[in-house]
Amino acid sequence: MRRRVSVGLAAMFGLSVLLSGCSGGKEESTKIKIGEVTRSIFYAPQYVALTEGFFEEEGLEVELTTTPGGDKTMTALLSNQIDVALVGSETSIYVSLQGAEDPVINFAQLTQTDGTFLVAREPVANFDWASLKGTTFLGQRKGGMPQMAGEFTLKKKGINPQEDLKLIQNVEFANIPAAFTSGTGDFVQLFEPQATLLENEGKGHVIASFGAESGQLPYTVFMAKESMLKDRKDSIQKFTNAVHRAQLWVQEHSVEEIADAVAPFFENTDLEVVRNVVKRYKEQGSYATDPIIDEAEWGNLQDVMKEAGELDGPAEFKELVNNTFADKAKDSIE
Repeated sequence: MRRRVSVGLAAMFGLSVLLSGCSGGKEESTKIKIGEVTRSIFYAPQYVALTEGFFEEEGLEVELTTTPGGDKTMTALLSNQIDVALVGSETSIYVSLQGAEDPVINFAQLTQTDGTFLVAREPVANFDWASLKGTTFLGQRKGGMPQMAGEFTLKKKGINPQEDLKLIQNVEFANIPAAFTSGTGDFVQLFEPQATLLENEGKGHVIASFGAESGQLPYTVFMAKESMLKDRKDSIQKFTNAVHRAQLWVQEHSVEEIADAVAPFFENTDLEVVRNVVKRYKEQGSYATDPIIDEAEWGNLQDVMKEAGELDGPAEFKELVNNTFADKAKDSIE
């Protein structure tokens, strides 16, 4: 297998070798530090677990920090700055390709589709994907799941992103909405709430969902080092229980109730925008209904990565996924 590893990811490994360690022999702590790759309404069940007290009821003290970007999140995990990472499952594959002695294991799934949308400058009636050919497309950064899922969808629709589009992928994630509104691109691939905000401003219109088109994936997953799963089994089980309780809560409650629950984490976002985003993600099934990482979804992930040229061989499900905690949570709570 081959992976064009970034300098940041390579440096991450050197740091992990120096700082890695395990908690063997020590009394298990009830505190768990989560590092989320970004702050996003896409992760609503996580915030529900916090605001509704599910972690607390499981006897856990959870500290949430945002560690922007996959490289930074994995650096924090491997250097023991955090205990659990919430990030795209592809990062665990990239780490495994470096031969980590203490591999990163996926143990609880949070989202199960891509979270991006296709946004046009003007409303498009009866949208046909073929109409994108010959246009300028402002996409996500190369190597990340949004870009890979986006290109996977385009290829499914008979579009070669490199040949049929003028593809722009050199804009920083945070600057993509501003680049589009300033005139770059005919179409853009955006996460929420940026897509909704552009619609509210009359500067863009959501015309399709990459999440609905690319199929189910272990898109965002809670993961930890293998040593963590072995040394703190009880805490990881309680953590997974709380996640699943939040997933069930999201299924059973209204968009308005979910938005109210997560709103404290998005104080600078209008509540109506939060509701619109939750509605979109809930209706298209982006929120995983249980923490189990399905092998079929893992296979779909590998297909997406291979199509993007980011994976040449298999990333073994049994080596990088541990569903023990998820299975137990689902059996005991449902």
